[in-house]
Order: sequence, then C-alpha cells, then structure tokens
Amino acid sequence: MLRIIYLLLLFLAPFYFLGLINRVKAMWAGRRGAPLLQPFWEFLKLLKKGQVISTTTTFVFRSGATINIAAMTFAALLLPMPQQRAVITFPGDFVLFAAVLGLAKFFLVISALDTGSSFEGMGASREVTFSTIIEPAFFTLIGSLALITGQTSFELIFTALNYSSGYTILVKSLCLVSLFIMLLSEGARVPIDDPNTHLELTMIHEVMILDHSGPDLAFMIYASGLKMVLIVTLLANLIIPKGLGGEESLLLYFLLLSAASIGIGLIESLTARLRMSHVPQFILLMTALSLTTFAVIIFFLRGGFK
Repeated sequence: MLRIIYLLLLFLAPFYFLGLINRVKAMWAGRRGAPLLQPFWEFLKLLKKGQVISTTTTFVFRSGATINIAAMTFAALLLPMPQQRAVITFPGDFVLFAAVLGLAKFFLVISALDTGSSFEGMGASREVTFSTIIEPAFFTLIGSLALITGQTSFELIFTALNYSSGYTILVKSLCLVSLFIMLLSEGARVPIDDPNTHLELTMIHEVMILDHSGPDLAFMIYASGLKMVLIVTLLANLIIPKGLGGEESLLLYFLLLSAASIGIGLIESLTARLRMSHVPQFILLMTALSLTTFAVIIFFLRGGFK
C-alpha cells in the first residue's frame, strides 16, 4: 500500500513541484500568483486541445513527445524511493537509468531538429553541448558511489551509504551539491535557462518545444517536471536515513521535495540568468565536484591519512 502511495506521489509531484516554484516567484515579485496546482489544470487543458503539426516534419517529430514521456516514466520505475524498493531493480540498473535519460534527451533534440527551424536547431545544439558536460559528470558521480559501496544497483548503493559513517558524509555532501547543479541544468532553470523567456536567442529548452502543441506539449512539459522530481528523489535517497518508518520517510520526502522547489523559486527570484558564454563554466562545477568525489573515495580506499 505504501509503495502505491509513493508511486502516486512521484507521478503527481511534477505538478506540485512546478506550481510551488511559480508561487514562490510570485510571492517575491509581490503578486498573488496562480493556484498551486495550476500546472495540473494546464496539463488537462492541453490534453483536450488539437495539434498543429508542420508539413515539413516526419514521424520523428510526432514520436518525440511520446518517447520522451515514456522514457521518463520508465526511469521513474528504476529509481528507489526512500524506504521503498524500486519497481525494477537489478545489478547495474543505474547504467540503464542514465541511458534512458539520454534516450529521452536524444528524441527531444532530434524532434526539434526535424522541424527544420534554425531557432530550434540552435536550442538543440546548446542542449547537446551542455549534455556532453553533465552526463559524464553524472556517470562519474554514480560510479564513484558504486565504487565506495561495492554495489551496482541504486537500492544497495543507497542502503550502504546510509549505514556508513566517517568520510562518507563528505562524499554525500559533494554529491548533494553536484546533483543540485544537475537539477538546475536538466530542469532548464535559472541560472542555466529561464523557462519564462520567449526570446529565441537566449532560450535552450523552451525553444526546442516551440512547434509542439496540444497533448505533445503537455507531455513535454510533464516529462521535464518529472525529470526534476527524479533528481530530487536521488537527493532524498542520499539524505533520508534508513530505519525510519514508512509514514515518516514519506513525510520527509514530501518536505524535501517542497524545499527543493522553494530553493529553485528563490534562486530564480534573487539571481539573474548567466550569460550564455558563462553557462559551461557553471556546469563544469558539477564535473569538478564529481571528480573531487572520485578522488576522495580513492584516497580513503587506499588508506587515507595512514
């Protein structure tokens, strides 16, 4: 029963997550703001609308949104929730998780390129460029955790980390900061991207979905929100200690989800977007943290300060 509640929370969380970010931004701007669940009502409204599809596109564009949301849903089944096993778990599942995220991004990019729009091609080029930095850093991070625990599945990795002590606190701290940078980047949030902008010359994610409409646009927006929730779930697995009761862990997960959305809302309200030329420097911070994590683990596995 508790697993079903967790899954329902996971798949409904993107609406709450995005809605809370918008409410925080509205509060800091001195506005009342939209209702908390406005993204959910917009999702339903888009599902009822028709689609306008360019005659220059092929089946690649038409299948992009469907494959994107299907890949994100499958990735969610591979990720364990705090105190709960993943629906699908096996040795090496973190490799498949990273591959599925890459598959979703691949179809997001090629569906943008399929439109033949120079603006969407520009956004796709930027997305791919930044992904070449983020994805190796993420794989280095998860591989480092597999090395320190001696396990190759998400569930066993997080279990071993929660029962460890000592320098693993430093490792987890580095992982938390690194994953939060990934959250901002993969979610196309400030300072990487601004989801509220409509200037094609400065957009990354939003420009790639300009030609989507109706249900396809709803799927793209939902898949983007679900990806952010999955990264927050990774953070929660590192933070929430093992041994808590099911209800306590569920409440703590909800609070962490809320804290992450409030944090993103504050960042977008109090800081400006970086210049496009400075974005790679910010993303490279994740690479630096991932390599630092790997170096710390190797140092202590070889005897530390002995």
